Amino acid sequence: MKIQDSVALVTGANRGLGLAFAKALLAGGARKVYAAARDPASVKLAGVQPIQLDVTKPAEIDDAARHLGDVTLLVNNAGVLRGSGFLASGGVEALRAELDTNFFGPLLLSRAFAPILAKNGGGAIVNVLSVLSCVSLPTASTYSASKAAAWSLSNGLRLELGGQGTQVVAVHVGYMDTDMARHVSAPKATPDDVVRQTLAALEAGKPEVLADEASRRVKVGLGADPGVYLAPPAVPAPA
Repeated sequence: MKIQDSVALVTGANRGLGLAFAKALLAGGARKVYAAARDPASVKLAGVQPIQLDVTKPAEIDDAARHLGDVTLLVNNAGVLRGSGFLASGGVEALRAELDTNFFGPLLLSRAFAPILAKNGGGAIVNVLSVLSCVSLPTASTYSASKAAAWSLSNGLRLELGGQGTQVVAVHVGYMDTDMARHVSAPKATPDDVVRQTLAALEAGKPEVLADEASRRVKVGLGADPGVYLAPPAVPAPA
């Protein structure tokens, strides 16, 4: 996957990591960047094409696929965090909302754009995940479940789309300097650095990005005894 002359669709592109992706893609020579948001008026970046898209609405996803037939790179960035445990009051509702955005959104977008990517030479899909794809915290276990599902989705899509030459990159990161973690005082990755690593991985043909020390530490801990998911240490919360 080459950024130069690519045509990208970035969800949640009006702020935070999505905005950083849009800026970096333009700077890297992308021919066109569709910047998707629920409110396209909130997209203020010059040089992109704002697109109205709520990833929880299948009709809007289908409409985007009908009109954006030149896409070669899909960046599934839009996400929500409700900060709930499974047994908390409203936990089921929180999980449903997080699954709608964090799992079903990327799934439906990938299904809609897979034929378009194939037609345009294969292209790539980037799924923004989290260190909490691999471990769970009591205050965000529903979010962890949604991101774990999105990690499994990424691995499954990689296998199913390999035959058409579509690259799938999963991005894991902990605290990041975005609105979602604005009240957190712990060290945070910068959106620009996460994007830099992701675009470099795309061009190098890599399937995964571990964008910060927490993600790298948890990845190693998956094979420990006991596994980090059984007795997780203090790790950064989601991106």
